[in-house]
Amino acid sequence: MRIIYNRLFPFGSYWAINLCGIILARGDKGRLGPQEMRHEYIHTLQQREMLFVAFYVFYLAEWFVRLLYYRNARTAYWNISFEREAYHCQAQLRYPAKRKPFAWIHYLRHA
Repeated sequence: MRIIYNRLFPFGSYWAINLCGIILARGDKGRLGPQEMRHEYIHTLQQREMLFVAFYVFYLAEWFVRLLYYRNARTAYWNISFEREAYHCQAQLRYPAKRKPFAWIHYLRHA
């Protein structure tokens, strides 16, 4: 994974965004720690298994459905299955190595 620190993107309160395995991070918010790096690496694994384009299509579609359900953009974000997996497992040191393909599917039904 490559990390590019900048002061403009991602917008708002977001710290980092993973675009095809390249991390764009807000340098003015500090450096990414090991837990944040693992979170982004989990997203890289998710993207690879879905061949990147399908990941982004599904991510946006799921966010939109959850937005309609929760009527709150932030709550919709926190309940996206990809984010739920990444946040839930980011503290586990060996999770990326033992992660099964499409593990995020288990988080669809728990939101």
